[in-house]
Amino acid sequence: MPAAPGKIRIIGGHLRNSRIEVPERPGLRPTPERVRETLFNWLAAWLEGARVLDLFAGTGALGLEALSRGAREAVFCERDPALVAALRANLMRLRQDGHARVVADDASVALAGLSGTFDVVFLDPPFGADLWSKVAAQLETRGLLGAQSLIYLEAPREAAPALPPGWVLHKQTRAGEVQAALYRRGAALA
Repeated sequence: MPAAPGKIRIIGGHLRNSRIEVPERPGLRPTPERVRETLFNWLAAWLEGARVLDLFAGTGALGLEALSRGAREAVFCERDPALVAALRANLMRLRQDGHARVVADDASVALAGLSGTFDVVFLDPPFGADLWSKVAAQLETRGLLGAQSLIYLEAPREAAPALPPGWVLHKQTRAGEVQAALYRRGAALA
């Protein structure tokens, strides 16, 4: 069932309570406010000055929330033209377009064109596409993760994606039929 058009709000940082326009698109499921609040509490110590990658961005809520909380740069990857247009409009309206780049392409293709490392990656593909393992492997082989990058993964409650051996579960929660997990790459976090 398509998500209803409307608005969701940014829950923290300098953009707190700003609204993000959400167009009606099949399969679009913005990360619920409660899950975003938990996630960004987990990430609080690592967002200031971070470079973030919002794969399968949809509304861009995760990347915008990161920018609101001090990330220096966000790269959004989204292939749906209507969502890309809405994301660009929201970035411009919120005056975040100078800190963000939108790559209008499939995530696998977009990853091939990216360079440098990301401190935080949001990996929330369409649930029916089963792309977690494929994209996680691409992040590794393309060298897009730093020694201690954090990777947020959202999946159906019972899913068990095969992830690279260097990814260690840092935090996890469940909300309804969704599991949300934060992985760290490399050594233990300080």
